[in-house]
Amino acid sequence: MFDHIGFDVADFERSAAFYDAALAPLGIKRLYAVPKEYTGGVDVVGYGAQRPQFWISGGGGTSGKLHVCFAAESRAQVDAFYEAALKAGGRDNGPPGLRPHYHEHYYGGFVLDPDRFNVEAVHHAPA
Repeated sequence: MFDHIGFDVADFERSAAFYDAALAPLGIKRLYAVPKEYTGGVDVVGYGAQRPQFWISGGGGTSGKLHVCFAAESRAQVDAFYEAALKAGGRDNGPPGLRPHYHEHYYGGFVLDPDRFNVEAVHHAPA
């Protein structure tokens, strides 16, 4: 349904370092930086596996609550995402595990990023 999503972060360098580390186990990496002459001097980068689909930008923070969920190819990838995110400064918001209240095989792990946004990795298939 979505082609891409983006939001502002309070501290661009801190958030970019967090997402560089947290998304790496999912095969997601920083693919593109928008030249500053197109952004009014604001840092903007896009992450993805094949094309940028997840964007963050500096210059202020996004207010309110935000939840972003990334697809994982296995439960092991969910676990690796969670561990990498914690090591990169994320805070626990629900360790990896089954969430049968969503559906029988929903396996997700949740962290809070540097702006306290809820970031998740999920795998939907049986173990």
